[in-house]
Amino acid sequence: MVKAADGRALAVETVGDPRGRPVFLMHGMPGSRVGPHPRSTVLYRLGVRLISYDRPGYGDSTRLRGRRVSAAAADVRTIADSLGLSRFAVLGRSGGGPHALACAALLAERVSRVAVLVGLAPRNATGLDWYGGMTPSNVRAYREAERGHNRMADTMRFRSEQIRADPGRLLRGLRPELPPTDREVVADTGLRRMLQSNYREAFRHGADGWIDDVLAFTADWGFKVEDITVPTWLWHGADDQFSPVDHSRWLGDHIPGASLFLEPGAAHFGAFRVMTAALAWAAGQTSTGLPSTGLPSSGLPSAGRPPGGPLRP
Repeated sequence: MVKAADGRALAVETVGDPRGRPVFLMHGMPGSRVGPHPRSTVLYRLGVRLISYDRPGYGDSTRLRGRRVSAAAADVRTIADSLGLSRFAVLGRSGGGPHALACAALLAERVSRVAVLVGLAPRNATGLDWYGGMTPSNVRAYREAERGHNRMADTMRFRSEQIRADPGRLLRGLRPELPPTDREVVADTGLRRMLQSNYREAFRHGADGWIDDVLAFTADWGFKVEDITVPTWLWHGADDQFSPVDHSRWLGDHIPGASLFLEPGAAHFGAFRVMTAALAWAAGQTSTGLPSTGLPSSGLPSAGRPPGGPLRP
């Protein structure tokens, strides 16, 4: 447990090589510090010290009412200081993507690289149809957040109680909206077990973290992605409907020098299969082994299945 300057508690977990290059892993939404990541043996092979923490309101981290996406930078700075880290990389998956970008924008003197898998663009992104191609359940949640906090919060608290009692319920509820490629990924017994542990921990004390994430994503983030100057690596499955692929296209166009990788045939949960490659790049390897697709004006270029790594059971 790490104490923030305002007295809040931040629950932190570190795995992998204690002498390795430090990489912060920003979990998805909903999520927690025990979310899926490569096995410790893989992290040792990569030379990575992986650091994850519960965002405020999730797991054992104290809620921060009214937090913006930018608040993640201050919390990561606090954790890094407590661990004696002057430089580190950041990897964000799904709902962790915006928070990873906050660190890149606001802690440029300390962040060496930032990688984002299936991330979101800012709600006020000029020229982006933010809801275009998004699955109906996510549209409903974000629309309710924009209309008013109370109704959305009541719904999410009810759902979180159901999920805490039966963590598998969330995946079963998502299944009708999953494309075949995502159904194949979550069919893996080990991954389902990790995700269920992740959701159980996320809602240990209620739904506050989930509620505050949704509110933060639909409000001003507190920074501009155009101000990011650190090397940036973006990956997105072309069939993703939870975080539509155009969000990463927009980020690739607006983050100076960002590298964007689009994979046809992959979707949202395909991010787990490329996490090892993303961590390798974040830790300082010059190549991920993934072909650079660029941003063609029409259609998606072909790309082979990227290398991955076994996930922690």
